[in-house]
Amino acid sequence: MQGEYILAIDNGTQSVRALLFDLSGNIVAKAQVHLEAYFSEQPGWAEHDPEDYWEAVCVACQRLWAQSGIASSAVAAVAVTTQRGTVINLDKQGKPLRPAITWLDQRRTDELPPIGAWWKLAFKLARVDGTIDFFRGEAEMNWIKANQPEVWKRTDKFLLLSGYLNYRLCGQFVDSAGAQVGYVPFDYKRLKWAASRDWKWQALAIERRMLPELVPPGSLIGEIDAAAAAATGIRAGTPLLAAAADKACEVIGAGCMDPQIGCLSYGTTATINTTSTKYLEVTPFIPPYPSAIPGAYSVEVQIFRGYWMVNWFKEQFGHHEKRQAAELGMVAEELFDELVNAVPPGAMGLMLQPYWTPGIKQPGPEAKGAIIGFGDVHARSHLYRAILEGLAYALREGKERIEARSGVPVTALRVSGGGSQSDAAMQLTADIFGLPTARPHIYETSALGAAIDAAVGLRLHPDFATAVAAMTRIARVFEPLPQHREIYDQLYHRVYRKMYARLKPLYLEIQKITGYPRLD
Repeated sequence: MQGEYILAIDNGTQSVRALLFDLSGNIVAKAQVHLEAYFSEQPGWAEHDPEDYWEAVCVACQRLWAQSGIASSAVAAVAVTTQRGTVINLDKQGKPLRPAITWLDQRRTDELPPIGAWWKLAFKLARVDGTIDFFRGEAEMNWIKANQPEVWKRTDKFLLLSGYLNYRLCGQFVDSAGAQVGYVPFDYKRLKWAASRDWKWQALAIERRMLPELVPPGSLIGEIDAAAAAATGIRAGTPLLAAAADKACEVIGAGCMDPQIGCLSYGTTATINTTSTKYLEVTPFIPPYPSAIPGAYSVEVQIFRGYWMVNWFKEQFGHHEKRQAAELGMVAEELFDELVNAVPPGAMGLMLQPYWTPGIKQPGPEAKGAIIGFGDVHARSHLYRAILEGLAYALREGKERIEARSGVPVTALRVSGGGSQSDAAMQLTADIFGLPTARPHIYETSALGAAIDAAVGLRLHPDFATAVAAMTRIARVFEPLPQHREIYDQLYHRVYRKMYARLKPLYLEIQKITGYPRLD
């Protein structure tokens, strides 16, 4: 039957997934292609071949049809969700001019476009001039113009990864307003490109003609063209609907439309999000991001390199569990859960502050990661539990900041991402937050959120409330254990909340001595 399923393409940091969903939110078929690791020509750089992203999409789709036996004529619509902040320069023929600069990239430039005197004064009076300068220095387009002027001169279009994949699928330079997360001249309050007199046009080396047209999530972007159909196997003419960035899609894919439900993402970047119909800056001049629901906002606090730390531990210290799991034919995650459960709550005093990659504010750019409380009793199991606990402490702090700014208490949690498959991580999260913590029925919630956008856009469900109710549900709820909650409350308030303030002077001294990280 034509139009029975929705195809969601999810281009993450480590892989591309093509998933077919039915209108009840079930995964009917899935294919995954792992991406080549980013490459780095200089310390701190992180680049990727744009063609590799597209080829992975094509292979994932072709595998999907081959493995499932489902014909592409059964697909009613396609929607794309991607990692955020990865940018691609295209020439007038739509060909990439240089490697994509990924969201993991840490380069910055001191050669900045001039800002008018009025704006300079306004930022100084508001005490955000440092934040604005950080924004300008971090902007990839400013670095390209300063260091690769010939590339910038030939750049006809400057796209986020979502816009690039949408272009490859339908041949149109159209992207979702819900995907605009990055150093681009976007008005996060009005959810459209900034007005012509906005300061961002002075701060960023770009012209309006270089950017795609924007449509709200759930809107029609175009149709799969002949070239994309030949490469992917998707039926030519299939509608391509606008979704949103991966984190925004995760939020609605986990069923979090109510501002009282916090959505934790245990992915490469760990986040806590709530959905709001009001524009709310948790940190002044740091905007909420667009929601996957038109006209709404995804209020977010990030822990950069969040669950990357978990993968780092497994790669560096988890060889025994990985080898044993392979020998026994079981999932390695079960053995890592045993490692966590072998250690009592609080990891016998081992406390971790997860600022391996600091943010702009709270913590400030001088922050570093820290582990305190080591004793001769501690083993790698304690370190692993301390990593999970440290991430949960940091996200709880984020929850409290969101509550303080919004005035709305968060009363329940849902957890997305690969980390949600760990029972141990789910339980200690419930214990640290002191809240019921739910695991959605699938962990591919970003792809599901994209499918929800497409379903509503085609009126296969009449509205987002109906679609979320029909396509999302809870698989299991983890209730906080009172005895564990008490221990964690004391460690959180008496130790974790004080760590950053006590260590900040030392972080600044380290920066002065070593020059890392740069604070200008």
